[in-house]
Amino acid sequence: MDWSEKVVLITGGTGSFGKKFTEIMLREYHPRKIIIYSRDELKQHQMRMSGFDHPSLRYFIGDVRDRDRLRRALHGVNIVVHAAALKQVPACEYNPMEAIKTNILGTSNVVEAALDAGVEKVLALSTDKAVNPVNLYGATKLAAEKLVIQSNAYAAGTATRFSCVRYGNVVGSRGSVVPVFLRQRSSGKLTITDERMTRFWISLEQGVRFVISCIQQMEGGEVFVPKIPSMRVMDLARAIAPQAQIEIIGIRPGEKIHEVLISEDEARHTVELEKMFVVQPAEAFWFGYQWQSRGRALPDGFRYASNTNEWWLSVEEIRRLIAPFEEAFATGRLEG
Repeated sequence: MDWSEKVVLITGGTGSFGKKFTEIMLREYHPRKIIIYSRDELKQHQMRMSGFDHPSLRYFIGDVRDRDRLRRALHGVNIVVHAAALKQVPACEYNPMEAIKTNILGTSNVVEAALDAGVEKVLALSTDKAVNPVNLYGATKLAAEKLVIQSNAYAAGTATRFSCVRYGNVVGSRGSVVPVFLRQRSSGKLTITDERMTRFWISLEQGVRFVISCIQQMEGGEVFVPKIPSMRVMDLARAIAPQAQIEIIGIRPGEKIHEVLISEDEARHTVELEKMFVVQPAEAFWFGYQWQSRGRALPDGFRYASNTNEWWLSVEEIRRLIAPFEEAFATGRLEG
């Protein structure tokens, strides 16, 4: 795939993912143009002032809730990375209709505008919380996944293809528990909702590189899931503040003790490769079902969950991985 000929648009482009994606794209892939599509003029200004002022960059103010604005933004675009979302679980619970408007209706608008504009590839970012959701955020992301994958049915006979990437918590990004623990450390007490809690772990750079790889490989209809390690939240607390007191405050509404990236039902049409799983569409009327010859089928009853994962991070490994966030926190550069 020759990125130098491609025009790439990223929704929610001023977020943690968008900035890292843009940084790697500019440094290594040199697309013809990158369009940062987001609704906040201040964040776009701050992004530009922080060094994102390349000749191939364009800053486009718009909301994914506005289909007409998306149609204008997608004119001449080859690839869309759909990262815009409301993702704070408590905020989504308190403002349910706002979450639905952005995460579901906004995704529908991206799909419709991409079809109208003849975009080649649309890759949407999802989350482990979309699997067997227990909160509204997860439910909206599940609906968004279904919208994206099933929209390949509308793309028959056209160039447009739709796929999703689904992975776990991005360490150090906005909403991550890492900045929370770093702030709490000075008080000598860290709060944890449940001492049994486990989570999948992926860094921002790993997430971005996985997305780029999936864009290059996607045929349409797949949900790509990376093989990533698990961690115990108690181990993360020990890595950040080994001497701190731990206060167990009880699980919050809409929170799971363990997360799942592939359910037992999905596993029946999932293919395992060396570094990822590919969830194929359950109904393959169009495309996205060519992965069977490239990997192996999963055993009956397989479930990819954070507590039964075979790959675990030790406290020392976590400590090494959070070192960059320690430095960023000390200098005031860590978002959270």
